[in-house]
Amino acid sequence: MTDLPDAGGALPVLPAGQAPPVEPARDPYHVYLASLTSVESRRTMRGCLDRIARLLTGEPASTGAGQPWHLLRYEHTVRIRTLLTEQGWSPAYVNKHLVALRRVLKESWRLGQTSAEDFARASDLSPVRQSRLPTGHHVPPEVVGAALSACDDSVAGVRDAALIAALYSTGCRRAEIAGLELADYDPGARSLRVRGKRDKERMVYLTTDAIGLLERWLAVRGGGPGPLFSPVSKAGRLRARPLSGQGIADILTRRLGEAGAARRTAHDFRRTFIGELLDAGVDLATAQALVGHSSPATTARYDRRPEKTRREAVDRIKLPRARPLA
Repeated sequence: MTDLPDAGGALPVLPAGQAPPVEPARDPYHVYLASLTSVESRRTMRGCLDRIARLLTGEPASTGAGQPWHLLRYEHTVRIRTLLTEQGWSPAYVNKHLVALRRVLKESWRLGQTSAEDFARASDLSPVRQSRLPTGHHVPPEVVGAALSACDDSVAGVRDAALIAALYSTGCRRAEIAGLELADYDPGARSLRVRGKRDKERMVYLTTDAIGLLERWLAVRGGGPGPLFSPVSKAGRLRARPLSGQGIADILTRRLGEAGAARRTAHDFRRTFIGELLDAGVDLATAQALVGHSSPATTARYDRRPEKTRREAVDRIKLPRARPLA
């Protein structure tokens, strides 16, 4: 890491070529990433730390590995926060980077590389606060129907139809769908046992139509243990590994494109699921439990009812007809 521009104090670094190599087992970067239980979380937080490292070094090939995180002090982390906010990123995206920064600082303290006081001061960063409407798009039923129609009777087509149905009827994150095993499926209860963020487990439930598509897929997949959804080769053979989150995103892009629909993400399916639940009168606590949010405030952000109420209120106002003044 180089000196931070305009910082109250430059980030201390050793001259080039004199920095001792950091043992990976004691590198806070590697230790923190190894502590994360989700492959998706490791990928996300690695990206955050690597971006912070590139921001500070000015080197496009820099990563967070081997960086002197233990030398960061409060004046440096405050400047990092400022640099992050100056990138034009959303508050949520900036805050995700700040979480990664705090956690790597904590690992530096746990490894005995920095004092408790220095860690407490350096990590005492307030999150970026800004009230914004949720991003993304609603997924209309006709778009889901068109995407299902684009799934043919091939092995990949049968799998993709079941996958789209599971996303639409459970509101699961793409990483949660990717992590499902066959043993997580209970046909009698119409349920899936999902492992969410921080390895929290919850039960989600499939609609009757979704069960039909999933059972059709399982007839092709077979009853052997392993991932519920697997990649399919061009020859139509199942691969003995789970789909990745990116693989699920690619499937959605392909099937929606074949249907002539605009691009939608897995998270658009999730926000649609939450909105449909709340529109149907499901209470906030139940919706929160179904989607695995840690706070009801997060679930409430997807409530479309206040928007509808405000729009109906404006519709009561009649614009006067154009007429000249006498």
